[in-house]
Amino acid sequence: MINVGIVGGTGYTGVELLRLLSQHPQVRLKAITSRKEAGLPVADMYPSLRGHVDLAFVTPDDAGLAQCDVVFFATPHGVAMAQARELLAAGVKVIDLAADFRLKDVVEFERWYGMPHSCPDLLAEAVYGLPELNREAIKAARLIGNPGCYPTSVQLGYAPLLKAGLIEPTGLIANCASGVSGAGRKAEVHTLMAEASDNFKAYGVKGHRHGPEINQQLRTIAGDEQVHALFVPHLLPLIRGIHSTLYARLNSAGQAADLQATFEAFYQGERFVDVLPAGSAPETRSVRASNTVRIAVHKPLPDTVMVLVVEDNLTKGASGQAVQCMNLMCGLEEHLGLTQVPVLP
Repeated sequence: MINVGIVGGTGYTGVELLRLLSQHPQVRLKAITSRKEAGLPVADMYPSLRGHVDLAFVTPDDAGLAQCDVVFFATPHGVAMAQARELLAAGVKVIDLAADFRLKDVVEFERWYGMPHSCPDLLAEAVYGLPELNREAIKAARLIGNPGCYPTSVQLGYAPLLKAGLIEPTGLIANCASGVSGAGRKAEVHTLMAEASDNFKAYGVKGHRHGPEINQQLRTIAGDEQVHALFVPHLLPLIRGIHSTLYARLNSAGQAADLQATFEAFYQGERFVDVLPAGSAPETRSVRASNTVRIAVHKPLPDTVMVLVVEDNLTKGASGQAVQCMNLMCGLEEHLGLTQVPVLP
């Protein structure tokens, strides 16, 4: 059994980790931390976990995290990097769901997240945790930077095209929309029901912190520093889900290629990526509360490709992906604890 600790168990990614790990056949939950809620039974805050999680929140000092095999950080940016070095020295594997270990460029991190990086030396070691594209490195890792929710959908949508060299490297457009849970559990005006319901809007139009993460990883996938995507996020009037519409200009090879066959071959055998039949349009509700990504590829013009991607932002976009990484790091079957059927209606 793998002894697991969760730092920051009160937010949406934290409770999603609890939901998944409480059903994992090879996991023993040892500690869930919260300074503010220390002493409160987890099931009192999240009644859905009653009968599944019998722990109470504890302070980080009382959690005994160094005795865990794996520690997840479901915390605001900046928390994991302050504690990672000590845990790694104790032989603990660390998976950070925030952005502390996603960006390799310290200057870019400090620009977008507004704080100095306290352990830049660990950035070189940290592995980007997108299993479908980085599986072997994840297996050997002890420190994971879990991808952002939007970047997961964008990378999985563009990867088959970039790997096969079928699209122009510049002029990529990623129009992406997320449910309000992507903003976290904190109280903010823009996520109030009266503000977000019956409404649709773009935000971060002048620049969003997931933009540099997306472009860093697309360049890695393509092996081409010229690759650049324009990323525009939008807010959907729903709780869970991401829908990304991706555009690119096909080069001569791409115009001649069978795009449907390209995607099907690229994701053949991938349990959590479903390439839909030609002509399909995936819906966010088809992946709700699951670790599944559904993708459809279209060719609306002879020189243009459009890829539609849906995922649950809290599962494959965050906590489910982190569990997928844990399975790989610990030598387990990758799907363990992640076989939930999507919830519909």
